[in-house]
Amino acid sequence: MLDRHDHLEQRCPRLGSLITFQYCRKHGGEGGLCWKLLDCWWEHFDVRAYVSETYGEDTAEKLAADKPKPKIASLIELIAAARQRTGE
Repeated sequence: MLDRHDHLEQRCPRLGSLITFQYCRKHGGEGGLCWKLLDCWWEHFDVRAYVSETYGEDTAEKLAADKPKPKIASLIELIAAARQRTGE
């Protein structure tokens, strides 16, 4: 049941190449699931229901809620931290 969608393929917006659902399921960050899993696969099948059934509702909610900061926000935070370290 866990691998029923593993054969599906699509282009990964992060890697820029063709990948399988299995790759997204196994090679993400913590716990294996890619943080973009819900965003990328929703057109192919009910990925939210799949994650909820397979990994639990807590994991599905965490994937839906956890979005990385935009790059510009991360850069601004890094610049501010660097300025604090140098005393500016």
